Amino acid sequence: MAPAALRLLKLVAKGGLAGGAVYVAYDQGLLGSGSQGEAALQKAKAALPPAVNEWATYFGWQLPATPKLDFSLCESWNWGVQKSIAALSIAPTRACEYTQDGWMYVKGLVK
Repeated sequence: MAPAALRLLKLVAKGGLAGGAVYVAYDQGLLGSGSQGEAALQKAKAALPPAVNEWATYFGWQLPATPKLDFSLCESWNWGVQKSIAALSIAPTRACEYTQDGWMYVKGLVK
């Protein structure tokens, strides 16, 4: 009986954590429009460093300075999408060229 109750307790705890995560994401606006998500990201960027510093002083840790990164996720995403679409757009042409090269090799015209 105890193992079944323990499994049920674990299932309820996992469900509660998942439900809580979805609730917090919805409450903060992460599941809304892009502008709501951007506002939530800016709010998190403003709140996270003071919270980390507070916990570090609470535990007596000495943390190194955070590096400043000039990285845009949107630009990186767009770069990846553009490269993927470019590769897909020339794929038929490349397949035709490789087929012709292979056919010429099989015929023995190219050695």
